[in-house]
Amino acid sequence: MTAMMTLGLFAFSLPTAAYQELQRRTSWRHGRTPRVGARAASQFQGPDEDTITVSGLIAPGAIGKLQALQDLRDMGDEGLAWPLVTGYGENLGAWKIDSVDETQTIFMDDGRPRKADFTVTLHRIDDADARHPSAPAPARAS
Repeated sequence: MTAMMTLGLFAFSLPTAAYQELQRRTSWRHGRTPRVGARAASQFQGPDEDTITVSGLIAPGAIGKLQALQDLRDMGDEGLAWPLVTGYGENLGAWKIDSVDETQTIFMDDGRPRKADFTVTLHRIDDADARHPSAPAPARAS
């Protein structure tokens, strides 16, 4: 099975939950001090938030399975950070699951959805105490 990306042992893929969009937002902190007659002085204070949001759809019986979303919720319930690796092998560090959103539509007569749109939001973690034991250590500046 080819994976688009793995989070711990969970593989985002066509048989599980394939995403159609990936957004990443990385920000940095800058302390600002007001000055009279000039723009505020700014000092770089380091990295801030790093989040990834993936969204896609599951069509049970054709693409993916609803159990994949429950698997992600179960991982989120653990409160641990997991290693995130792209399908082409880039290690992105340790990430926690912030949220799993699901919208089910087009229902069968027994209430099972034929389609479920999903969004998963991940948050990068550098704190060694918060990482999952199998997560890689963050890179350190020398």
